[in-house]
Amino acid sequence: MTSLSTKLDARERAQYQARGYHFPLRAYSVEEASALAERFLLHWQHYSEQLTPLLPRERVAFSVENHLFLRWVYEIVTNPRILDAVESVLGPNVMVWSSQWFPKFPHDKAFVSWHQDATYWGLSSPDVMTVWVAFTPANLLNGCMKYIPGSHLAQLEHRDTFDKANLLSRGQEIAVEVDAGKAVTLELQPGEMSLHHVRLVHGSDRNPSGRRRIGFAIRYLPTHVRQVVGSSDSATLVRGVDAFGNFAPERPPELDYSQAARAYHGSVLNRANQVLYRGTDRAPA
Repeated sequence: MTSLSTKLDARERAQYQARGYHFPLRAYSVEEASALAERFLLHWQHYSEQLTPLLPRERVAFSVENHLFLRWVYEIVTNPRILDAVESVLGPNVMVWSSQWFPKFPHDKAFVSWHQDATYWGLSSPDVMTVWVAFTPANLLNGCMKYIPGSHLAQLEHRDTFDKANLLSRGQEIAVEVDAGKAVTLELQPGEMSLHHVRLVHGSDRNPSGRRRIGFAIRYLPTHVRQVVGSSDSATLVRGVDAFGNFAPERPPELDYSQAARAYHGSVLNRANQVLYRGTDRAPA
């Protein structure tokens, strides 16, 4: 792996604050990324009988918070090269709030509408970052992400669609017209990552190609942020110290697929869904 630092310098941090994003940075070598893509595909195959009849949006639960029951995914969210980049923007005390795989298989109908991550998360502050890691090539041919520069400066109104092909929890989309002509295309090579602000408007198209696009999103926040909607929330401290105690500390998995870790993952997912689906008939009781 290259020894080039992933820490943003003062100029790059200023650009991130102005544009709402920064890329590319290298988190893994191409060979490491390819090996992790294969591990993800084995994980997906593990659930293939349950996943096959489901539409893209219905598969989301199988791809969320995997760092809580797969040790190798936990090692991704704690990768020092990723954390160095995050710390250079968010500061020394950092937690993982959530993670999610975003696979698009050949000729996949799955897409992500224009949206802002912050919309339904219920967090007290926009001091939150999403890191998106590419484990296969991500380009215009296979449905890579697109960003609208500077769109993170205000929270926009959204509407729910619950489109079954939309990979977002509520099929949420911006309720006002988005000027797609201003979009920046997020093309990444395997092992490269991007950083984007929690309010940056972004989305991605379907994958009409014959090649897979496998990406992984990690949501990081500084420890001073808190949950203001849900009655409780949890997060994993991955760097520094937590002097606030706003989130219940999560338990890293010791082994892949252990019964205890799977049960814990289910309880965390249930609590998260109470926040994400609040105000709808899809929120768990």
